[in-house]
Amino acid sequence: MLAIVAFVFLFQVVTCSSNNANISSADEPLPVVLWHGMGDTCCNRGSLGAIVDLIEQQVPSIYVRSLRIGDNEEKDFSNGYFMNVNDQISFACQLIRSDDKLKNGFNLIGFSQGGQFTRALVQRCSLPVRNLITLGAQHQGVFGLPRCEAVTNNLLHNSVCDFVRKLLSLGAYNSFVQKRLVQAEYWHDPLKEQKYKEKSVFLADINNEKSPRNETYRQNLVNLNKFVMIMFEDDSMVIPRESSLFGYYETGNIKKIVPLEDSLLYTDDRLGLKELNESGKLIKLTIPGDHLQFTDDWFTSNIIEAYLK
Repeated sequence: MLAIVAFVFLFQVVTCSSNNANISSADEPLPVVLWHGMGDTCCNRGSLGAIVDLIEQQVPSIYVRSLRIGDNEEKDFSNGYFMNVNDQISFACQLIRSDDKLKNGFNLIGFSQGGQFTRALVQRCSLPVRNLITLGAQHQGVFGLPRCEAVTNNLLHNSVCDFVRKLLSLGAYNSFVQKRLVQAEYWHDPLKEQKYKEKSVFLADINNEKSPRNETYRQNLVNLNKFVMIMFEDDSMVIPRESSLFGYYETGNIKKIVPLEDSLLYTDDRLGLKELNESGKLIKLTIPGDHLQFTDDWFTSNIIEAYLK
């Protein structure tokens, strides 16, 4: 229990299938489903509710479903920290399957940790998703505290960050913590790669790094019309920021980032990302700014106009 409290405290202190959908009418926009990130909620106007409003303003006849994981927004907020991710995926699958307005297909957008969660929905639930869009996701996990690498010239600051990261790595793969703390479930220690693959209850599974590999995971991603990944160039929440595009630290080396195309995940195509890329279905975008910092105009032009209309 102390490990969980310490882990959450540190995060909060630093921060303060997939079949192509058939559209019933050429004039009717495909519905869209949203999943928020850590510290946000489904529907509050100061949170993802603002995105719902923006989409509805730009596409008046569209149906937007922002996923609420729990009976109310308070539970939705706390579940972003404390509800086992695998249970969240199962819960979200049932929400979508029980919504008749989504049965003929929809687009899916995930924000921050909601990005890897929406990808898990595609892989595990075999839903009729047309386009999957993730913004600032942690597809390869994280190995660092949010905001910790923002002060690059402060040696004391960076040494403290490294020390705390080592402490987190000691407890993140404890089975009790793995099952109960969301952020531990996508903690990816490149210095303990084998332990990560063995102990990770969520990320190593959806990245198809366990044996035997799950061919359904791969096929459901390949069936997408488009998989759009967006990285924020100055992201200080996702460590390393390249995780948003499936880049990550080299195994055993936290000084070198290996881009997706040079990774084993890509070359052996365990997720179908190479096939998606070669067929023009994998879209990688980078935009200036910190984590999830974008304007309404940018979102309208690059997301709504490009993929939702």
